[in-house]
Amino acid sequence: MELLTTNNVWMMICTALVFFMHMGFALLEIGLTRQKNTLNVLFKNIFIITVGLLLYYSVGFNLMYPSDFNGVIAWPDFGIGLGDMQNAFTNKDGTLYADGGYTYWTDFLFQGMFAATAATIVSGAVAERIKIGPFMIFVILYVGIIYPIAGSWKWGKGFLDQMETPFYDFAGSTLVHSVGGWAALVAIYLLGARIGKFKNGKPQVIYGHSIPLATSGVLILWLGWFGFNGGSVLSANPELTSITLVTTCLAAASGGVFAATTSTILYKNLDLTMFLNGILGGLVAITAGADVMSPGNAITIGALAGILIVFGIALIDRLKLDDPVGAIAVHLICGLWGTLAVGIFGKLAGWNQFLSQLIGIGSYALICTLSSFLIIFTLKKTVGIRVSELEELEGLDIHEHGMSAYPDFRMNDH
Repeated sequence: MELLTTNNVWMMICTALVFFMHMGFALLEIGLTRQKNTLNVLFKNIFIITVGLLLYYSVGFNLMYPSDFNGVIAWPDFGIGLGDMQNAFTNKDGTLYADGGYTYWTDFLFQGMFAATAATIVSGAVAERIKIGPFMIFVILYVGIIYPIAGSWKWGKGFLDQMETPFYDFAGSTLVHSVGGWAALVAIYLLGARIGKFKNGKPQVIYGHSIPLATSGVLILWLGWFGFNGGSVLSANPELTSITLVTTCLAAASGGVFAATTSTILYKNLDLTMFLNGILGGLVAITAGADVMSPGNAITIGALAGILIVFGIALIDRLKLDDPVGAIAVHLICGLWGTLAVGIFGKLAGWNQFLSQLIGIGSYALICTLSSFLIIFTLKKTVGIRVSELEELEGLDIHEHGMSAYPDFRMNDH
């Protein structure tokens, strides 16, 4: 019982840290977007975490972790702990829940914090021009149904976990970050670029209104990753937890340094936003294999993620896609890299593992792109997904919410 208590307390601390990441996402997104859309971005972030938890309670948790299913999709029980109160320590068949590592309730809350993250990634990518109503509908469908079905394929013991060489994703480079990244890519393609982003085919810089807020957001996210990856050990095992946190931090540091260095070489300026996104890219990349990498592996993975960030953001611009916060480069491109890195570095390196990682990536790309396209395209053709030109120019805060985030200051977005 003492070990269970220690594990459970650690898991609860990690749950709180992952929850705190939503503050980091909110600060990052408002910092990299314009003042006139601040309240709109914050509203979306608060909606995602509140509704996300209720959806995960209603259907998501049981859909993601079904007791018995065909490996692809299950019809879930609705709600958690309905009828006779779920015993926190044992399964329905009397066996210990999670082999006695932690309780049922802790499991639900920890996983519930992950569930909302995928939609938060999309929120940043579509900022400053999406209608709030259709975005809310998308969140309900994507977080409530698509994310848990996709998650069940690996974490719910589905077909990707049952392969001869199981697909491996420790804490969600693919299951969380690329799930959000694929949807973000589809969304910005269907939504179109912000007014003024491209002139004569060339990308223009649209400055965010507070780099200090963005920097604070990244540091909070880094702190939250102690829970994101540390909690995914699913115990307080001192050896596994400590090496996981070491690899996480080294990848973050390496990602930031190499992104900043690469950006400076290419563009001849010390770009803090590239530095910040490099840190996040390193964190996303190491997440798939943080527990099976050496410190040296982590530095290499983070370094390549940092370089990919710079070229990934340039690629998005070249494709004439508009991602205000760099979400696709960070969460999709670095998520894919980190997932492949499991088969290249560390304890699981080998051709069979690399092939399994490719199969996993392809599976998630398929379900995420098809489902997000179906949802967003349907919304576009029915209720519309983009605000009017006037609303975009004057700001979503006033037109969508009827107020300003900074009522005591004159609006200055240029």
